[in-house]
Amino acid sequence: MFTGIVEELGTVVAIDGARLRFGCSEVLSDVEMGASIAVNGCCLTVVGWSVDEGWWDTDVTEETFAKTALGSLAVGDPVNLERPVRLQDRLGGHLVLGHVDAVGEILAPAPDLRVRVPEHLMRYVVQKGSITLDGISLTVVDPDGDSVGVAVIPHTAAVTTLGHKGVGDALNVEVDVMAKHAERLLAGHLPDA
Repeated sequence: MFTGIVEELGTVVAIDGARLRFGCSEVLSDVEMGASIAVNGCCLTVVGWSVDEGWWDTDVTEETFAKTALGSLAVGDPVNLERPVRLQDRLGGHLVLGHVDAVGEILAPAPDLRVRVPEHLMRYVVQKGSITLDGISLTVVDPDGDSVGVAVIPHTAAVTTLGHKGVGDALNVEVDVMAKHAERLLAGHLPDA
C-alpha cells in the first residue's frame, strides 16, 4: 500500500523486453529482493539493483503492460517512484494500492490538469475527493462527464512527471479504493440502477 506522495523522480535507464531498469537513489536506501516500489502508480517488484550505480530492475507482465501506461515508457523518461507506506509513517496522501484501474489521457496540462477517465470509473470520482494520477495523490477539483480536473501546485509539477507531460500523454489512473469498497458493501442493499 502506498500514499501517493512521490518520494523521487527517477528515470527509465533501460528496457529489455519485459525487464525495466530505473535510475534513482532515494528508494534504494532500504531496498531488498522482492520489495515493492510504485512506478507511476503501478506496484512493481524489485528483482535486482545496485545501490552504488543507482538503479533497480523489475519484470513487467503482459497484463501490466496492457492495463497501464508503462508500455509507452522510453529510455530517458522520468517516472514517479514511491516505496510502500510503513505503519509508523504519516499518511500524507490517501490509501493507494498501486493497482492501476485504467489509462487516462491528458486533455489540459498542469497546473490546471484535466484528464479523460473511462466513464465507468467516474462514479468513484467526487469533488474534493482523492484520485491517483501517475501515482500522485491529488484532490479532485472538477469532475465532469468523462474527465476530471485537478489543481497541481508548482512544487508537485516540479518533483513529479506532471511537469513533463502535455496534451495527449497517457497516465495511470487509480480511483479511490474506499469508494469501490463502499459500493460493493452497499450493492446488495440498493435497488438496481
